[in-house]
Amino acid sequence: MSETIRLDGRSLSRAQLVAVARHGAKVELDPGQLQHVQRAADFLAEKVSCGEPTYGVTTGFGSNADKLLGAHRVRDELPGGNPHQPQGTLMEELQHNLITTHAVCVGKPFAADVVRAMLAIRVNTLMRGHSGIRVETLQALAAMLNAGVVPVVPEKGSVGASGDLAPLSHLAIVLLGGGEAFYRDERMPGGEALKRAGLEPVRLSFKEGLALNNGTAQMLATATLALDDLDYLLGLADLAAAMTLDAFAGRSGALRPEVHALRPHPGQVDTAAHVRGLLQGSTLLDIPYHLVPRFKSWSAEAWTTPEDQALSFDIGWDWVPANQRHGREAFYARFLPFKGGKKHQPQDAYCLRCMPQVHGAVRDAWAQACRVIDIELNAVTDNPLIFPEAENPQFIEDQVISAGHFHGMPLALAMSYVKAAIPVLASISERRLNKLVDPATNDGLPAFLTGNEDGTDSGFMIVQYTAAALVNDLATRAHPASVYSVPTSANAEDHVSMGANEARHVLGMMDDLGHVVALELYTAAQALDFRQEMLNAARRLAARGDWQALAEKVANAPREGHSHHAAFVDEVKTLTAALAQVGDFHAGTSVRAAHETLRRHIGFMHRDRAMDGDVRTVCELVRQRVF
Repeated sequence: MSETIRLDGRSLSRAQLVAVARHGAKVELDPGQLQHVQRAADFLAEKVSCGEPTYGVTTGFGSNADKLLGAHRVRDELPGGNPHQPQGTLMEELQHNLITTHAVCVGKPFAADVVRAMLAIRVNTLMRGHSGIRVETLQALAAMLNAGVVPVVPEKGSVGASGDLAPLSHLAIVLLGGGEAFYRDERMPGGEALKRAGLEPVRLSFKEGLALNNGTAQMLATATLALDDLDYLLGLADLAAAMTLDAFAGRSGALRPEVHALRPHPGQVDTAAHVRGLLQGSTLLDIPYHLVPRFKSWSAEAWTTPEDQALSFDIGWDWVPANQRHGREAFYARFLPFKGGKKHQPQDAYCLRCMPQVHGAVRDAWAQACRVIDIELNAVTDNPLIFPEAENPQFIEDQVISAGHFHGMPLALAMSYVKAAIPVLASISERRLNKLVDPATNDGLPAFLTGNEDGTDSGFMIVQYTAAALVNDLATRAHPASVYSVPTSANAEDHVSMGANEARHVLGMMDDLGHVVALELYTAAQALDFRQEMLNAARRLAARGDWQALAEKVANAPREGHSHHAAFVDEVKTLTAALAQVGDFHAGTSVRAAHETLRRHIGFMHRDRAMDGDVRTVCELVRQRVF
């Protein structure tokens, strides 16, 4: 049985909205709050009966606000009568025409989750009782949502001030029996969708058209869903980074809590703690340099035991003679003189070491946007605002107040911040991916993560190309829409937010951000397999106690009889003992779980194969939030 969310205009959360939009939760209207809704509707009806001029009720809209509605239609005086013969009063016609003429968006329809979120937001804000809508109209809007009628709302057409007028009109026109809607995944006329759902169209009363289309519901819906996606992808980016760090047998010092206590940006602190948790149980981090062999191409003579002959690689080190250690005596007193895969340096590249700072800054951008969205979810965003219980009103303007809550700039700027952060998160992910495949930077892993003994394999080379293309695409889409206002309504609306475009862009960027992180996971899993297998092959070789076999893996070894030979033998024996006494090399517990999940769907790539299916699979796993 699906969840039911009670809407009262004051307590709707992002999680509840996502439940309605994406998980089929129903809505119900708070009975106590409906009394406030009815109070405002009754107040409007009373003022209209008294002849009080009221914006959007007895006047036109926008630059037509100076036009007062008359007692009858001037068009009725045409010779032969009015050919249009509209139903209802002029005030009802005003509201009806507002919806029908404003539904002019273009482009492909929004996904159903966006439209369902828009409906829930609109119902919730109208529940505050400051909009003048009747209870029965609000109940009809909620019934349409619960019945699964999804209005066709084309994506483009809102400037984000006077709210999302055009898209919200597409939402409301179905309530009137017009427009188009999806019902049970079939696209049809709006009236037919209502009929199939057992619902009746609504005739609008005073200010109801304005209440239905004047607000920030489109930008708020897309922003909320985008932030839900980004919340997941931030965690996934941490996971990908942790897997990559394990694959590098990297250093954990840059994650330590005492480090981040000295610069306690909340997102940075949280990221470092999250990644530390993901890496808990790793035996790959902080291992001594000399234990890590570098990749060598497989040869028939590489291994002697049946267990190791199944490996698709060889391993090796370079020995550093005593006469090349001058000035580095302290270092070689701590580390054995064998150069394998790890460089002798105390810090990792920025894409690993600065990951808490970068991911954390994106987290802070997300958190700031969440703060704005949480306020907006329970805000009244139409115009004018109705205060039927105002104390000592002298004029109607004391109770029906024209303001600017429909202006989307708070959302627009918050989403501009997020929009700029998205390519940053994608870029550092791509840099880690690139570091994994580049033999100059991948700390002893094979070039492009493939053995390539015969020179025919490309491995993961082009995976990085795709990630690079996605990062560039995200970067070129990151220009803020909010800085470029285009006035509307004959300059009555002379500064607009473009927040609808901003939030729509951010939601649209989530897929490609997910693809980049998916490609890093795909690549890091391959690299992790190589790193673990190379280290464990070295450990097994040492565990047999045959230091000569290990010595054969060392280049630059002195010949027997050379003055350095005795020292070399002693040091190889020490390396053999050090490797023999360590346990199994493996990634952190959470990293291993993610690696196993991926490997259930995508196998290790021993030799070149068609990778398009792998890429589709890992992207789909990310989309389905399998990790």
